[in-house]
Amino acid sequence: MDKLDKRSRQKLESQMADEVVNAKKGKSEISLNKVISSGVEVLDKVPPPYITGRSAKHTRQRGEEEKTAPIEFSLFAPYIKRAAIQGDFSEWKEQELEKGDDGYFRATFELADGDYEYKFWVESNSPWQLGQWVCVTDPMATEINEMNNDNAVVHVLNGKIVIDQYEWRHSMDPLPPDVELVIYELHVKDFGGSLKGVVDRLDYLSSLGVNAIGLMPVSEFPGETSWGYNPRHFYAVETGYGKSYDLKKLIDECHGRGIRVIMDLVANHGQDETPLAQIDHNYWFKENNTDQFQFGPKFDYNHWDDNLKLFPARKFMNEVAFHWATEFHLDGIRFDATALIDNFDFLHWLGDAVKQANSMKPFYLIAEHLPVDPAIVGFGKPMDGLWHDYFYWQMTANLRESEFSGWQPFDWAKTQDAIEPAREGIIGPTAAVNYISNHDHNRLMFELGTANITGEKAFRKCKLAAAVTMTAVGVPLIWMGEEFGEYWDKSIEPRPLHWGLLENKENSDLFHYYSGLIFLRKTNNSLKTEHIEFFHLDEKNKVLAWKRWDDGGGVVAVVANFSDNALGDYAVPNFPDGEWHEFVFNYDHKVEGGQSVDTIGPSECKIYIKK
Repeated sequence: MDKLDKRSRQKLESQMADEVVNAKKGKSEISLNKVISSGVEVLDKVPPPYITGRSAKHTRQRGEEEKTAPIEFSLFAPYIKRAAIQGDFSEWKEQELEKGDDGYFRATFELADGDYEYKFWVESNSPWQLGQWVCVTDPMATEINEMNNDNAVVHVLNGKIVIDQYEWRHSMDPLPPDVELVIYELHVKDFGGSLKGVVDRLDYLSSLGVNAIGLMPVSEFPGETSWGYNPRHFYAVETGYGKSYDLKKLIDECHGRGIRVIMDLVANHGQDETPLAQIDHNYWFKENNTDQFQFGPKFDYNHWDDNLKLFPARKFMNEVAFHWATEFHLDGIRFDATALIDNFDFLHWLGDAVKQANSMKPFYLIAEHLPVDPAIVGFGKPMDGLWHDYFYWQMTANLRESEFSGWQPFDWAKTQDAIEPAREGIIGPTAAVNYISNHDHNRLMFELGTANITGEKAFRKCKLAAAVTMTAVGVPLIWMGEEFGEYWDKSIEPRPLHWGLLENKENSDLFHYYSGLIFLRKTNNSLKTEHIEFFHLDEKNKVLAWKRWDDGGGVVAVVANFSDNALGDYAVPNFPDGEWHEFVFNYDHKVEGGQSVDTIGPSECKIYIKK
């Protein structure tokens, strides 16, 4: 194809652009061949023909000899009468779907490889729009074009539908077992800005030493800012965070660093405009939601379809959980608001199904069940771990040295319950997930400020909190930024971490303190068991001591000073005799006659390892 000089090229480009305008008015015709035969490469200059719903982003260049393959689109909606599909493969003309006896509507199109956008139309069975012809997004869409009316996007490659073209590199890399986990909960936007931004900070997390990430929900939600607990499209990755490829890249890079990924899944409810609610609300959701807090349409896991012999909501959520766990190689799921779901049979069934799909590797199931109910966690129970909110409340009261939302400071019975959750019926080394903060609570540094505890004293309290969290029975969880003294309050508004704090000595020291304790928690077998015994309580000086041990003879003894007073030559009776090494301050310590004598600083924790 001969090239034209600049002046002729500009003239012809202008003529071609005019023809596009005329074509829209029906006064002319324009085609790819006509542009090519003109000898001008102006495809990027000429806007595509406008068809409602089509996105220029997904425009394809199709050749006459392009190969096609039959691609099926389906919609499960057993009790609606009619459904249709429209997309750029049908020039956005509606095409009726054929309904089968299994409750699925289907249609097949001959499609070449490429990206396509589409929407469904249904005769709604939802009470407020009964019988109306309603446009909805595919409830199982794995990608959404949020900028174009929430169109579903499907990718066809080699004659098949694919989610993306990511190639896993670390699928066989070893990962830590549940008993070694130290979880770092993060919000994608506030931690890294995007999924790619989180990948960029993985070396930071590796230096901290955590070996699991707890991702707050990443399913598509409306708008740009959210915690993610208002999922509209359950299968799709939130557009503001990135693509499915980016999430897989993050998880794969985590696995390459020995970091497991546990994702938050919202199974109690959907956002008001979630497609299932628009299609046939009462088939999947409760007609009347009696919950105190109304988060959106509430799934009805007890509704039984006697014709198809299935639980509709259970079927859907099982498919959702299976999608995330298998497609994205997850290592665990945290189920949000299980107390509101209030269906242990369903949760047990769902948990077993997801674990069976991931039987070749460890998979940790966590419940956020408030108020805390031990019946949901443990051997033979629905979940492996339970967010231990009582640990948060009692420890925060102790650290603030004042009443905290009804919890009294230095309630030693409840303090021991928090450190040894078996006292509350939470049995097993991984049954309790302990934290001094999470996304639902203000960070400790903020709460200390509300009690007028600031400066060096506040940092001492933060270190004490970390030491108790890492030596208590259970799986420790860190809320992002806690490890360097982040002070943001709890808010659903953007709260990006103040990374610049790490340039301050006190914040940097706190980070390294956390890092050291995390190393100890991961490598010392005594801290991976459920064995614990309290051997000293001094209510006057606010000192509590306990020991942890393993079956191989290892022992760790912890002496925590919850007061902010220095204790010189402090005697701890009932201390096991022998040679010890103090981990935090790195010195040897000998105990004879069942009594340890040592100096303990204000709000300080000594951790002794049996030699």
